[in-house]
Amino acid sequence: MSELLEANLFQVFGNRDAGSRRVAIERTYAADVSFTDPEEVVHGWDALEAKAAEILQQAPETFVFAADGRKYVGDAIGAMPWAFGPEGAPILHGVDVITVQDGLIQAVATFFGEGEQP
Repeated sequence: MSELLEANLFQVFGNRDAGSRRVAIERTYAADVSFTDPEEVVHGWDALEAKAAEILQQAPETFVFAADGRKYVGDAIGAMPWAFGPEGAPILHGVDVITVQDGLIQAVATFFGEGEQP
């Protein structure tokens, strides 16, 4: 669970290299994964890849994701708080909650800090 939480944040959503990001997606998520954030819900590897690329393309190159507290792990559900922005000076905080089945992420739900918007 801990490894999947880190892969979701760093190898996919924090990864600006499209090729290695796609490899991480196929290794980490079920083919029919769903991703939900306050803006939309997307389904499948291609849509998840497009969402990660869009987030990174809209942000300055100096913006990075960082862990923002301890992970919470269970048998099938885990959560990881994160921060996004210039290293050491994030402008957005949130938490990703993942649901896992058969060793792959089936669903990701992303929540932003209260009063924060991308």
